[in-house]
Amino acid sequence: MKRKFLFLPFLLLSFFISAQFTIKVESPKDFLFKEAYLYSLNGSKDILLDKVEKKNNVWFFNVNKNYVGMLKIYFPQANTSLNFISENKDIDLSFETKNNKVNQIDYKDESNKIFYAIQDQQIKKEQILPALNQIQTFYKENSAFGSALKSEISALNQDIVFNEDEHPFLNYYFKTYQNYIKETNSKKNITNEDIVSFLNNTQNYLETSSLLKPILMVFLSNTSRSSLGDEVDKLLTTVNVETPRGQTILSELIEIFNVYSIKDLKEKYLTEAKNLKCTINDRLANTIKSNANTEIGKIIPNNTFLNPVNTKMKSLHDVKADKKIIILWSSTCSHCEKEIGEMVLQYNKLKEKNIEVVGLSLDSDAKSYSDKVKMLPWINDTELKGWYSSYVDTYNVHATPTFYIVDAKNKIIANPDNFSEILELLQLK
Repeated sequence: MKRKFLFLPFLLLSFFISAQFTIKVESPKDFLFKEAYLYSLNGSKDILLDKVEKKNNVWFFNVNKNYVGMLKIYFPQANTSLNFISENKDIDLSFETKNNKVNQIDYKDESNKIFYAIQDQQIKKEQILPALNQIQTFYKENSAFGSALKSEISALNQDIVFNEDEHPFLNYYFKTYQNYIKETNSKKNITNEDIVSFLNNTQNYLETSSLLKPILMVFLSNTSRSSLGDEVDKLLTTVNVETPRGQTILSELIEIFNVYSIKDLKEKYLTEAKNLKCTINDRLANTIKSNANTEIGKIIPNNTFLNPVNTKMKSLHDVKADKKIIILWSSTCSHCEKEIGEMVLQYNKLKEKNIEVVGLSLDSDAKSYSDKVKMLPWINDTELKGWYSSYVDTYNVHATPTFYIVDAKNKIIANPDNFSEILELLQLK
């Protein structure tokens, strides 16, 4: 009896701490990296859920709360990731690699099989079907090739059908995408009133669907610059910035205005966020914090170098100069290429004025980074983690290149949009 009495509470405890669902991920044997991070989604932000190490080429994640929406697994040592969905059911997948990057994913659970089959078909409809229709006009229908074309066109025109009750997230995702994001000749333009109503009334899948930011971009593109503030005010009043959804939308808008250098509206809504008297959700709190790190007049956060070039200094603050230009960049960024080309031409002039340049790269590919950085005369460093670099949150980076100018005491004196503006600010133009 004593053993049975002790065993029952153990069973109850196991039940309460057991997972809502499990995720099994299998890698090829030659993928030697062990760590894997599991992320959920809030708007357009990844939220870390768990970190595990693989055993026998398999990672097992136990998710102990209800979650429906997009998920991502990131392998930090290889700087590669894979995406999938959850409908609060067990997930099973394996992947192949090329050059230690995820190359092909085999989704074995029903939800992900359907989701990615539909996505694959939509891509083919948009990119391949128009070409096939055009090619078809050059071949007789009863020829072997013409018959094959007809069969392929017919297959691409067939919709993949699934049980909407059994797959509520799939139903939500594809209907929302079709109604509010996808551009088709037959669909009438969606109005801002439609979008505001949808954002205010839709179910909770919105935040985890990856569709919130694209819908907001449609909303903003529908609006003229002169009335943008008024339209956003109406949106935020309707969704109520004292609610979690309202705060997530407010956070997204602040970051969008930051990316597109709409500085007056960014500051307006950032101030509104900071003045809220209610409890603030984590998403908005992180946006406020990230912006606070890089306010004009603040000391720029320090960064300890990992493997810097062109310096023996150990950190950003250790670099001594009357002024420093800090550029957050990437070797694969076309805008960076233009700005960096101009900076190389002007670098000697900057050094004559005791102005140093420090580059922090959001590269993920070591060869691409090293090939580029060997041609740059200034200080450079990277974590080789791409958009998972610590620089992103620390320095409020939403696009590359991002620039800061700091003085000799590391106080931020400007956040210019481009190098031409830097030359004007430093009176070098």
